[in-house]
Amino acid sequence: MKNSKHSPCLLTTVSLLSAGLLITEPLQAQPAVDHSQHATPALAPVTTPAIDHSQHTAPAAAPAVDHSQHTTPATAPATAPAVDHSQHMMIPSSHPESARDPHAYSGGYERGSGLYALAHGHDQLHMADTHRFGAVVLDQLERADDATVYDLQAWISQGYQRVTLKAEGDIEERTLEESRTELLWSRAFSPFWDTQLGVRHDTGAQPDQNWLALGMQGLAPYWFESDATAYVGSGGQTSLRLDAEYELLLTQQLILQPAAELNLYGKSDTARGIGSGLSDVKVGMRLRYEFTRQFAPYVGVEWAGKYGDSKEFMRAAGEKSSGTRWVAGVRFWLSN
Repeated sequence: MKNSKHSPCLLTTVSLLSAGLLITEPLQAQPAVDHSQHATPALAPVTTPAIDHSQHTAPAAAPAVDHSQHTTPATAPATAPAVDHSQHMMIPSSHPESARDPHAYSGGYERGSGLYALAHGHDQLHMADTHRFGAVVLDQLERADDATVYDLQAWISQGYQRVTLKAEGDIEERTLEESRTELLWSRAFSPFWDTQLGVRHDTGAQPDQNWLALGMQGLAPYWFESDATAYVGSGGQTSLRLDAEYELLLTQQLILQPAAELNLYGKSDTARGIGSGLSDVKVGMRLRYEFTRQFAPYVGVEWAGKYGDSKEFMRAAGEKSSGTRWVAGVRFWLSN
């Protein structure tokens, strides 16, 4: 019975000891974990040199370039004075036999003699604006139906001044049906425009008439050749003529040229079959082939019509007031 009384205490003691042993056993077992395997992060920086960087030595080869060849800029300031500028000096007068002959390349011409010599007392050289130039341009010489039509300009100029002759006419059955001739003095007031002042004479089947002409001629923007002239005739008649044309280069030699012309009058003239206001309009298109710049045959088509009282005068005379005709002709010009 005595042993049985102490058996609970003994069991309790044994249980506590067993628990103590179980607790202490894991505490003692923790150092047994091999933490040496966790040292890798600390050793990582040390192990990076283990990469074989010997394969990356190509940039290190750059110093092998021979930079001694690149020393020119550094030495340029020092070597610049070494240029022999004495060769850029005039040849000393003490050796005239070694001097270059100033007339060696003049073709035998001298300023004081020969074809291009200046007049006595004139020291200024002759430039292009002091010479006289001239040209004859036959813009149209064509055959249309039973008529021969011509349109030409001739001029002679010096500097800004020019004398111009304009002539336009229509010949049918060897008879001059209509003709307009102008003699004008022109002066350039801009690089592309001339003012014109002169006289005009009309002749043909109708009674002759003389006019005073004032106008301008030149090259408008976008390369339109333009001519605008106002006229004051005998008996107080007034007129305005507008003419424009354009050259469209299909090739360097094949050129299409549209053109338009219109005439307006201040009052009617029954004797000449002219009505007031817009009297007539002419529109045409010609295609030419330039064998040279000076010579070009062409073919084309042209429409002409009368308006207002001029149309009524044509009908009263039994003639057509408008019509279309095919043309063929030649264009050429000459100049000095």
